[in-house]
Amino acid sequence: MRHARRRVVRRVTRLAAVGGVLLGGAMVAQAAMASEPPATSAAAAGTTAAGSAGKAGDAGAALAARLGTTRTAGSWIGADGRPVVAVTDAAAAREVRGAGAVPKVVRHSMDELKSATATLGSAPRVAGTAWMVDYRTNQVVVQADRTVSAGDWSRLSQVASGIGGFVHMERTKGAFTTRLNGALPLLSTGGRCSAGFNVSDGQRDFILTAGHCGPSGSIWFADSQGDQKLGSTVRSTFPGNDFSLVQYDSGSAGEGADVVSIGGGKGVRITGVADPSVGQRVFRSGSTSGLHDGQVTALNATVNYPEGAVTGLIQTNVCAEPGDSGGPLFSEGVALGVTSGGNGDCKTGGTTFFQPVTKALAALNVRLLVSAANAAGTQSASPAPSATAAGQGAMTPNAASPGSSAPVTGTTEGQTLLARLTDARAIGPGLLVIAGSLILLVATRFIRAEQDRRAYRRYYSATWG
Repeated sequence: MRHARRRVVRRVTRLAAVGGVLLGGAMVAQAAMASEPPATSAAAAGTTAAGSAGKAGDAGAALAARLGTTRTAGSWIGADGRPVVAVTDAAAAREVRGAGAVPKVVRHSMDELKSATATLGSAPRVAGTAWMVDYRTNQVVVQADRTVSAGDWSRLSQVASGIGGFVHMERTKGAFTTRLNGALPLLSTGGRCSAGFNVSDGQRDFILTAGHCGPSGSIWFADSQGDQKLGSTVRSTFPGNDFSLVQYDSGSAGEGADVVSIGGGKGVRITGVADPSVGQRVFRSGSTSGLHDGQVTALNATVNYPEGAVTGLIQTNVCAEPGDSGGPLFSEGVALGVTSGGNGDCKTGGTTFFQPVTKALAALNVRLLVSAANAAGTQSASPAPSATAAGQGAMTPNAASPGSSAPVTGTTEGQTLLARLTDARAIGPGLLVIAGSLILLVATRFIRAEQDRRAYRRYYSATWG
């Protein structure tokens, strides 16, 4: 009996490590997000935790804002970690260079690029298309997936031709879809998703996740059998935007909520919130595919999902799979976005879009819950490498890490079933029965992908310790 119990514990722990636990690849309920004293606002947390003027992404954005949209066309983090600003004239280039950043002279201003995206947005909507401004090539890139017909492709190409030669048309593999998969264990009335970040309105705590995961009134469970109710969706916006709030039934996110799970019992402490920069290295965690990283490739992207258009998204080359929807995007412990959708998978790669956290917090009038130490100003984190006037000592984007390592722990009161299952000390005879049922239910779905994910976790275990 003792040997059988050990085998069950090992199997449950292994399954839970695949995505950080079923409902929260990023986090599950109370045990996987962040906490903050009630008095701290989202804006204050972002300023305290993420730093500002000295960081490369912020420095480039500040320069572009100062020069204006007729003289600039975006900014990004260069390969050497220094801010790069696209400018339209030599005088602006001298100003950027004098501020310690790298200028790149381009033909088209941000005003022209935004006018192009506005024209595309006013054309008849075609599901399966997306467009974004590529700051680095000074183009508007329009993508169409395999579901777009030849006729729609031709009509959209005519619209692009009418705008100008700086609108680049390209076909992409797969299909642009939200990352929801209702065929997997049903953990809500809308399907299976991943939790994003803990937030609060000052009185109650919520999970910030994707809006397409389910409309208001959706009931969420921490187990596939519907025995452990987690909470209910109280606000949801999709399409247009892609965010929602799941209110905890207990009203509180609970103890140990300042950590997002990345699988294998490991986590990252969330210390603040910020907007990302193009070129920044970022990390995404989800309940299907676990932890993966990549770079921000564009901002303010528009995606025409089958359900409707979503605008203002972060575009990345980080992979994601069905069930990862709603999971967190972060870098250096700073919250950046929640997973919306994309194409491809984590075997062949793909494009993934994220709803910016800052926009969701403002629209929902809630604040991100961050670690108490950081909220008090004794800890800092950065969303991007720092820049210096001469560029000396700046970190390259690839040197960024997910954030400070922290164990994923459970809570006592209101702790979810799956969070308890990851802790071998909490296994009792009753939980063993439930664990066995859970294993039988999900093992067939996860077994094929487990080898790839295990290798990825071994890498992080070796490098993070």
